[in-house]
Amino acid sequence: MDQKIPPIEEPKDSKYVRHIKIQSQLLTEFWGRPMFLGAHILVPEGFDEHPEAKYPLMVFHGHFPSDFGGFSTEPPPADMDTTDFTPRFGVYGYNKFQQQEAYNFYKQWTSKNFPRFLIIEIQHANPYYDDSYAVNSANLGPYGDAIMKELVPAIEKQFRGIGEGWARFTYGGSTGGWEALAVQMFYPDDFNGCFAACPDPIDFRAFCLVDIYKDENAYLYDSDFKKLPRPAFRNYLGQIQTTVEQTNHYELALGTKSRSGQQWDIWEAVYSPQGEDGYPKRIFDKESGVIDKNVAEYWKENYDLRYILERDWKTLGPKLQGKIHIYCGDMDNLYLNNAVYLMEDFLKKTQNPFYKGEVDYGDRAEHCWNGDHENPNYISRLRYNTMYLPKF
Repeated sequence: MDQKIPPIEEPKDSKYVRHIKIQSQLLTEFWGRPMFLGAHILVPEGFDEHPEAKYPLMVFHGHFPSDFGGFSTEPPPADMDTTDFTPRFGVYGYNKFQQQEAYNFYKQWTSKNFPRFLIIEIQHANPYYDDSYAVNSANLGPYGDAIMKELVPAIEKQFRGIGEGWARFTYGGSTGGWEALAVQMFYPDDFNGCFAACPDPIDFRAFCLVDIYKDENAYLYDSDFKKLPRPAFRNYLGQIQTTVEQTNHYELALGTKSRSGQQWDIWEAVYSPQGEDGYPKRIFDKESGVIDKNVAEYWKENYDLRYILERDWKTLGPKLQGKIHIYCGDMDNLYLNNAVYLMEDFLKKTQNPFYKGEVDYGDRAEHCWNGDHENPNYISRLRYNTMYLPKF
């Protein structure tokens, strides 16, 4: 505890990547101290040469970016070492492959026929996590409104965005996938489409492998005769590597009151009401796993995306027709595909109007499959921009 993490170095502007940072009045008021939002902006070819041009805005949601990722004006060195092994994907030379994909994107981005957009990656770290989940929260504050009413207008003003809902789209994977769908739903007039890959649980009847409404315990399956732990993480063969209880006890060792900075705690910090002590109310007891049904009901009414869509389809449906696109591997490591199945069941039954979007699955694909049936995850995960932007 005698060491300190150094401050993050502020990135520098370049021809294609610019940066913005603003103090949010909404978040400053909530936290009682100066709070800031930032973004990295990828500007299109010809941006400086055509000062009269205005552009659509693409919001690429995800975790905290130190700078705009996956874009490089330089190819990897021809003699770059390719002996590095990446256990997650089981391949050698992945670092060079990543750099090559970043350079390939640059070549596409600047090519004659590639659409001209602004793309932003947002910095919205907070005391609980590296990312706010881009929605208003009782514990994190009004990040949804701060992004949409303060940051986005500032970006569109400074970088010549069109500034209309028909000219904004959003996309992302995992945390970013949940955020893309959530902001499309919560700000339906402000976006014209979302592409959500491998989203965090979008139906809390499948909060990974927990049904927070029917199950009594998040750690153990209901049984009169035995204690069977719920898995939390698997590989594409179904081999289990950790359980919900083990993962949450690890988080509890890192920090109390939802402050571990890990996955289950940030779900709780975003979705839960605030307790009397000023911290998030537990969705389940962190030691025993017993679920608090009152907290579950709060989650349902405010952040269960499938439930909210179904509850409000009469008013939301006409605004979201053709805008919802969801992708997930059917062997997602965190079992996120289970919630996507439930969402698809609802969407396929929608009427007045029919949703007219897309839900698709990758066979034996792990986290974070995003709709590419031709390439493995370790390739397609680097191609969000080149896959989704032309579709917009």
